[in-house]
Amino acid sequence: MDIFNLVGSLFGYILWAAFWLVNNFGIAIIIFTIIVKLLLLPFSVKQQKSMVANARFQKKQREIMDKYPNDRMKAQEEVQKLMQKENISPTAGCSTMIAPMIVMLGIYYSVISPLSNTLHIAGDKVTAAVQSLSTLPGMGVSFNGRYSEISIIKYFDLLQNHFTDANGNPLFSQSDVNSINEFRSGFNFLGWDLLATPSNSSFASMMWLIPVLCFVTSVASMFIMQKINGTKMQGCMVAMIFMMPLMSAWIAYTVPGAVGFYWIASTVLGFVQSLLMNIFYSASIIEARAEAHRIVLRRQQEAQVAFVEAPDYIPPSQKIKETQAANDNNAGRSKKQNQKKKSNGKSSKSDYQGRKK
Repeated sequence: MDIFNLVGSLFGYILWAAFWLVNNFGIAIIIFTIIVKLLLLPFSVKQQKSMVANARFQKKQREIMDKYPNDRMKAQEEVQKLMQKENISPTAGCSTMIAPMIVMLGIYYSVISPLSNTLHIAGDKVTAAVQSLSTLPGMGVSFNGRYSEISIIKYFDLLQNHFTDANGNPLFSQSDVNSINEFRSGFNFLGWDLLATPSNSSFASMMWLIPVLCFVTSVASMFIMQKINGTKMQGCMVAMIFMMPLMSAWIAYTVPGAVGFYWIASTVLGFVQSLLMNIFYSASIIEARAEAHRIVLRRQQEAQVAFVEAPDYIPPSQKIKETQAANDNNAGRSKKQNQKKKSNGKSSKSDYQGRKK
């Protein structure tokens, strides 16, 4: 079992628990996707912070390049210093993207392999059933190996008796049969048969809405987020915005509806998560928190530094007190002298001939 099937098997327990709770695979996928988004929230927050830090670093890097346009060695030296100061690593964002990617692929495998990863039926039984399905007349042409387990669930009531081993014994036990039938009964969601494939369904079935919604939700979420973030796409980037959703829509058109519906749910809930992240972890909020953290850290570092006085050092507060006391003394002397002069002037009286009386 590869790592994606292993992760898919682990998340399959969550998907099965959600299905057991609501008995509907469409609603179970929505609940399952919400739970997974919450589990991946720490990675999303870390990735958002890394994106903000990289954007701030790139802005300062451009300023350095503009400052030293003719001295590339000096510019590179200053950029290295900036990376150390800002604690930026070229591979910082990789770790926050690898783990969610593995998880998302594991989730995909839990959706496309419901027998082995959701119902956790023994792998040898599933493999034998897939081989039987691919060799049946009329099934080999329309059979898709990647989504074979969904096909088994879809045609299980018709093909149950054909799933036998070399001795003619049934591949699935009665407990397996009960679980498959219970699981199969919950694939009708909003009038869609999530076991059906849009490309093989009639127009009246409305299955074509699944690939259309795959395209619309993907494009709309990207355009709205670009408008909120104030970014603009030009040239080939605009074409890429439409290219990836078109590919997703085409794949959703050719695979069972359960896979396309999972992509729709994941896109919509991912868009909601992005809106919430933009509110609570926007660039301005993250920078303000980082600045506050730096101020607190600087104060703590300054408080840990021992204060050493020079032998003849006089603290500024003491200097102020001594200067104020000297000014008060000078003011008191001047006042006394003025009062003495006034009293001497009043006591000395002279007659008209200039003699003192």
